[in-house]
Parts: sequence; C-alpha cells; structure tokens
Amino acid sequence: MDKRAIGVFDSGLGGLSVVKEIRKILPNESIIYLGDTARVPYGTRSKETIIKFSLEDAEFLLKKNVKCIVVACNTASSMAGKTLKRKLKIPIFDVIDPALKDARKISKGKIGVIGTRATIRSGAYKGALGYACPLLVPFIEEGEIGSDALKMVVRDYLKPMKSKKVDALILGCTHYPIIENLIQKEMGKKVKLINPEKSVSVEVLKFLSKDRMLSSKKTKGKREFYVTDLTDRFTKVAEMFLGEDLKGKIRKIDL
Repeated sequence: MDKRAIGVFDSGLGGLSVVKEIRKILPNESIIYLGDTARVPYGTRSKETIIKFSLEDAEFLLKKNVKCIVVACNTASSMAGKTLKRKLKIPIFDVIDPALKDARKISKGKIGVIGTRATIRSGAYKGALGYACPLLVPFIEEGEIGSDALKMVVRDYLKPMKSKKVDALILGCTHYPIIENLIQKEMGKKVKLINPEKSVSVEVLKFLSKDRMLSSKKTKGKREFYVTDLTDRFTKVAEMFLGEDLKGKIRKIDL
C-alpha cells in the first residue's frame, strides 16, 4: 500500500475535471492539485516557456511527496510531457497517449482532435486530424456554456471535422467535457467522443494496481487544492469543473 497522494497539475482549473474522474474510480486516493492560474493560458506560449512552467509545477508537487503526477493539461502534455518523463524520477501520466489509444480502439475510419493552438501545433495526437478552437476556453470560463454565441462558434469550429467525416473526436482540452453534450449534438450520434479525463484516470488505476501502489480501501482520500493566483472568479470556475463548493478550500501559493 502507498498512502502518498496523486499529484495533478494544469495551467488553470480545467484539470479539476481530471480530479473529478480520478475520484470516481479511485475514491480511496488522496489528490493534490495545482492550477497555475497566474500564468494561464499555456496555449499561447512558446514551447520553451511551457516546458519551464511545467517543470516548476511538477517540482511543487514533488515537494509534496506525491507518488505520481498527472499532467492534466493537453498543452503541457504535448509540449512538455516528454521532458517531464525524461527529467523526473517519478511516474508521469499525460492526457494525450491514453486518449489516443482509446480513439484508435473504437475508430474504424478517421480520428479528429480539437484543442488549443499549441496542442494542435505540436502534432502530439499523431494520425489524428487536428483543429484549433481557441475561443472555447474563454466561453466556458465565463460560464457562457448555453449561449447562442457559443453554439455558433462550436458549429463553425466543427465544420472541418464533419466535412472530413471523422468517426471519433478527441476532446483535446480539459475544458471541453463541460460542453460535451453540445459538441456531441453538433457532430451527431454516430461520432464517438473521447474524453481524455476518463482515459488517463483508467491508466492511473491500472498502473497503481499493477505496482501495488494503491491506498488502503479503508482510507478516505483527502484533497488539497493550490493555485498561483486566487480570485472569486477562479473559485466559481473551479466549482463548475468539480461540481462542489470550494469556498475556503483553495490555497494560493508562489512557485
């Protein structure tokens, strides 16, 4: 048994959707989350800057003595994932490889992926048709998930995927599952949506089970939430992703 926590970091708060999925299948595990809200978004940064920020995020979690780290950010996974795995002596899980594996299992034709400019530009989703959707994150974080304007933007962004007739679409940003129903409606029932949060959570479960690193079933997993900048807006966004009250539970730290 290994009572140490699972570390999770994201450039912002979208990675809390990963925390939510991990909690579903690993309720006995403690989780330490870091959202680099002072420097969000990573998607508009250079590769060198994203690597630098990601290493600093990981170092914070290592100081908390976590047993593994989940990079709950598609941009950081695509740009810094290999560097993190090479430099850090701890199991690192990105959200790209598990999602791509799941997409390949169910796809009989073409696989598509939507994400930030940096994620799509990286080419990390090898073999998938990529399209950048930079406006979706601002809409979601502003709570405009049911607006007509967002519906128009989604419809426009998904035109390339529909014209290419993909049969599996990877939601290549941790924000996108919030509007999964809207994306599914636009793509049609025949297109399978791949949620990276679910894919990586299953990977973590398999790894911890195989290496006997799971916490005791008698243990009630605890959670700690850290951000590099904290405002009332950030708290509201965090609550939207996690689906619970977080007032007073998020701590601000400096990296």
